[in-house]
Amino acid sequence: MNQQTMRTWTEVRLDHLEHNYRVLRACAPQSKFLGVVKANAYGHGAVAVATKLQALGADYLAVACLNEAIELRGAGITMPILILGATPAEFASQVVEHGLTQAVFTPELAHALSQAAVAQGKKAKIHVKLDTGMSRLGILAHDPAQAAREVEELCALPGLEAEGIFTHFANADGDEGYTMEQFTRFLDTLNLLEHTYGRTFQLRHCAASAAVLNFPCTHLDMVRPGIALYGYLPDPSCQGLDAEELWPVMTLKTRVAAVRELPADTPVSYGCTQKMGAEGGRVAVLPVGYADGLHRVLSGQGTVLVNGKPRPILGRVCMDMCMVALQPEDQVQVGDEVELFGLHQRVEDMAQLAGTIPYELLCAVSPRVPRLYQGA
Repeated sequence: MNQQTMRTWTEVRLDHLEHNYRVLRACAPQSKFLGVVKANAYGHGAVAVATKLQALGADYLAVACLNEAIELRGAGITMPILILGATPAEFASQVVEHGLTQAVFTPELAHALSQAAVAQGKKAKIHVKLDTGMSRLGILAHDPAQAAREVEELCALPGLEAEGIFTHFANADGDEGYTMEQFTRFLDTLNLLEHTYGRTFQLRHCAASAAVLNFPCTHLDMVRPGIALYGYLPDPSCQGLDAEELWPVMTLKTRVAAVRELPADTPVSYGCTQKMGAEGGRVAVLPVGYADGLHRVLSGQGTVLVNGKPRPILGRVCMDMCMVALQPEDQVQVGDEVELFGLHQRVEDMAQLAGTIPYELLCAVSPRVPRLYQGA
């Protein structure tokens, strides 16, 4: 035990990240590889993950916002970084200054990047975002001819290097028909751009994790795995890989803070929602709660591994603690390690109980939880 493992921590296996990277590269051997490291690399630690991907030879990284990209540049990441989300026009000069690639989908941002690039005597790399059916960000591509006109107007601005164009599938893990409808809109727009305006792009990309696994025809010039890179299928129905072929990268752990013997019918935790049984018994108090990323909705229904054995959460999850019920035969002591999810306790099962997806549980691990990196 040390200062970082005295309470609650994560173990992040960078060798597992490397394994997943190689498995996913083999799924799309002709395409470049963009590793998605937004949201602190899905909770795993963006700097450490980006450093590993850069060393492995990944071609690109993707983040959600300018601040995430600047953090990586400050940490010595020199490889190309794509900002997927909206950057306010007034910060365009920082995008250019840090040598970042910006997703562009509005004339305002395109003009701001153009002006900033010209002023700095540089080129601003952009990837044009098409909305083919996600209904989020992007130039609407329901009418490919109109979309092509709008794309060309942006790309023709001085100082811009229109390196890429991309879209995002809304249901690649659930609806082949809709995914192919989106893909067709994307290809139709590309075709019109080439044959009407002579505009082509070095990097055409649309395949996140689900499409990488389910639809090889969508791989094109580059793929952008996110959740699969961290060891999880985006949906159990995904084709191409079995879940066992991907290795979980993060394990969330805590330690037993106290072992309590409680009398019969004693209420446990806030709200007195659960009580000890008619004979009483023991509980282990764990120093982990919803402020660490253990969802409160798991109160009274989630399980954790205490010395390798599943034991139920008893009563409500508190901000900084929770209680679990022990069996009479359990030989549990203060300081014993407990796994909440990871190598031996599936985060998918915990997510299902919480009524959410693994992405949310991974991203929810709070900044106060130390990340310990192994297998570098």
